[in-house]
This record gives sequence, C-alpha cells and structure tokens, in this order.
Amino acid sequence: MNAQISPRPDPHALVGGFLARTHELFIDGKFVPAQSGQTFDVINPATGEVFAKAAAGGAADIDLAVKAARKAFDSGPWSTLNAPGRRNLLWKLADAIEKNAEEFATLESMDNGMPLMMARFAVAGSAECLRYNAGWAGKINGETPTISAPNHHVYTLREPIGVVGAITPWNFPLAMEVAKLASALAAGCTVVLKPAELTPLTAIRLGQLIAEVGFPAGVVNIVTGFGDPAGKALALHPDVDKISFTGSTAVGKSIVAAAAGNLKRVALELGGKSPVIVFPDADLERAIGGAADGIFRNSGQVCVAGSRLFVHQSVFDKVVDGVVERAKKLKVGSGMEPDTQMGPLVSQKQLERVSGYIQSGSEEGAEVVVGGKRVEGKGYFMQPTVLAQTNRDMKVVREEIFGPVVCAMPIDDDDLDRIVKLANDTDYGLSSNIWTRDISLAHKLARRIKAGTVRVNGGVGLDYALPFGGYKQSGWGRENAREGVEAYTEIKSVSVAL
Repeated sequence: MNAQISPRPDPHALVGGFLARTHELFIDGKFVPAQSGQTFDVINPATGEVFAKAAAGGAADIDLAVKAARKAFDSGPWSTLNAPGRRNLLWKLADAIEKNAEEFATLESMDNGMPLMMARFAVAGSAECLRYNAGWAGKINGETPTISAPNHHVYTLREPIGVVGAITPWNFPLAMEVAKLASALAAGCTVVLKPAELTPLTAIRLGQLIAEVGFPAGVVNIVTGFGDPAGKALALHPDVDKISFTGSTAVGKSIVAAAAGNLKRVALELGGKSPVIVFPDADLERAIGGAADGIFRNSGQVCVAGSRLFVHQSVFDKVVDGVVERAKKLKVGSGMEPDTQMGPLVSQKQLERVSGYIQSGSEEGAEVVVGGKRVEGKGYFMQPTVLAQTNRDMKVVREEIFGPVVCAMPIDDDDLDRIVKLANDTDYGLSSNIWTRDISLAHKLARRIKAGTVRVNGGVGLDYALPFGGYKQSGWGRENAREGVEAYTEIKSVSVAL
C-alpha cells in the first residue's frame, strides 16, 4: 500500500492572514502603532511590488522600548527569573518557530527573495540556535582564582550587561534576529530589536510568538523602521548598555561614534572580502562546487561570500570554467518557485550597486566571463557573474560587492609567503577558504590568514558551537558559542579579607 503524501499548503494562503493585518511595533508586551502614525512599504524583490506595510518607528518609539527593557531588567520579572526559567522560554520559542516553520519560510522568501528551500533551512537553524543558547543559560560561571595576598577569599561573577540594542541586516533576517536574541536572553539581558527596514516581516511574526509563549513584558521589544531615525536613536540612547550590530562596515563605524556618548559596549559583525584559495592537488570538482556555492548562494548577499578566487595557474582554467558552467546552469527566479536556485537581489538600490561594480570592473579592464547583466523583467534579478583579468587595484577586488560576483585571479607560483600576502591584502578579515589535500599546508595557511573563520576543503563555516566574527574591519567581538553568550556579560571581581 502506497503511503499518502500530504500536499504542501498554498504559500499565499499560509501567510495571507498575517499579511492582511496592520503590522505594528512590539513594545512592553503589546503591539502598538508608531507614535507618528507613519508606515512604510514592504516590497517583494521578486516582483518589485508592495505586498505589506509596517510601522515606521522613530526616536520616540525607541525611547519607549528602551524604558520597557530597562524596567524589565532592573525591577521586572526578568531580573528575578532563574536560569532554568530563561532556558525553558527559549525552548518554547524554538518549538513555536518549528510549529510555524512553513509560514516563516514563506514570509522570509517573499520578504528577502531567497529560495524557499534556503529559507526553510534558515528557519530550522533559528530554532536550533535558540535551543543551543538555552543550554548556556545555566552555565554562565565565575571563577575562584588564587591570588598573591594571603587570607583572602576571592571570586568572580559574570552578570548580564543590561539592556541590549540589536540591529540586524536584511540578508538572513530571521536567523540574524534570533541569533542576537538567543545569546542575549540566555545571558539574562533584555533586548530592543531593530530589524532591517527592507525585511521586517519575520521579526514582527517572531514578536507574536514571543508574546504567545510567555516572555514577560519588556524583555523583548521590536521596533521596525529605518536606520535613521530608529537605528540611530537606539545607538545613541543613554540607557542602552550594549549595541550588537550586523551590517556594513560603513554603518558599523557610525555605530561606534554614536555609542561614545555613554561608552556603551559595542559588538560588530561587518563586511567581508573572503579569499578562496585552490591548490592543484585539491579535489577540483568539490572545490569548483564550493567556490560557486560560496558566491552565488543567496545571490551573493552573504558576509562570508568567497568573492576573491585565487587558483593555481596550472588548474586555473579548469576551475574557472567549472564555476562558469555552474553559473550558466543556475535557475534564477522567484524564491517561491520550487526549482529556483538563486533569487533576486533584495532591492532596486542593491541591484544598482552590484551593476555599478560590474561596470566599474569592466572599465578598469576586468573580463566578464559570464553574466554581468540584470535579468530583464520584474524584480531585482542579477545574473551570476564571473570576472577574470582582475587585480588588487580594482574596486571589484578591494570592496565588498554583496552580490553574485566573483573575481578570479591566478596564483603563478608556490611561494607560501606570497599566497598569504594575497589572501590578507584586504581591509577585511571575516572568512577564508582553502582547498588542498596537503593537510600540513592547510594548517600552515590557517595560522597565517587573518580571518575569523578558516574553512578547509569545505569545512563548516557557521555552527552555533563555533565563535564567529572577524579581524580588521570585519568587526569587533564574536558571536555564537560560549564567547557569544559571555559577550553579553560583565565580569565582577569580589575580594573578601578573612
């Protein structure tokens, strides 16, 4: 007897009820309109059409949200809730996300443009992120060090830092929002979340679940709106103890300046220009697949995208031809179509930015081997693009494009010092990729490449048990793992004379 397979629900019917609602701010446990009464359009990047509206929060709304978070932290139920209580709420939220996974994935695909399969993977990862960090809630410990003075009992405490302002990007909206919330809440902080204005919908839906599963009022507040005024007001607010920002390096620098008022703590996960280094002894089929996936996944809108491809001269043509063939075969289209492999860029502005970089590269002498043009029709679609004849003096090699564009460059010798210099010849240092069967060479390179993550032969790039962050202008601090939770704490030393 053949098993009956239930058909997938119609995605538009799945989210129709949510989209029909008026989307408000989530402050102090309630959904409320922006004090200005203003809203902004939410655009589907696959069509270029408005399909929702969200409240345009401003400085006054941020102030209300911060006051609610401060009260919940200082005197509300969050300050007295024990570690098991925080852990259980994070688990409940994970369960609620899983229960509504298909709705979240559909909203994410419509809002951001990513293929539905990728959105489903991101939603599942968000639930796992909550569960992983829930485990840290009861494992935040101090120490009892030995000091030089006799007859003293000394110890250290780790205490939650306080009110956290979390500002998240549009490339993986739900995953980024949950990642910041999970570690901050596990540590005992309260949060004001400002999601990207281009992709606010899953944050709003997340706020509904946060209320449903029983988080106390004020523990999590969500203010949708633009970077200026909402994000700026959050970074400037004197009652915010820490800002955690993921986004561009330029905006990250402005966050640092804004945080100087009360010297609030700042964590930054910023841009990247990650090198992919392929040696002639590598498994070339795997390397080709890894290089293509590393730049075309999510339309290249990934901070760790392998946008600089360094290939040994002896296999350069084979590897580049392989990446080009994969680019030609990619199905570019709406993320809601089941066979789509690469969706649109997130906005008209991003499409113009990526197109401008490709034009700049061509004018500076780069060869467009494949792609290089926008896809005609509705939406913000760009062809997957491979550039050759590039060098470090070109903007396309120096600056983060944040699109499906890779710059291929040959390595014409085996000098390790020169290869390291090429890999590190960037203002960024977020991630890197090495493809070789020579494990000794891989370890030597891993020690010398200035990047927060080094992947060898397709090693995992992101796991909640691994610290994640960058060197140089790729940011400050680390997210995930123990380091990611402890980043939301302060250390206090206690010394008792006996």
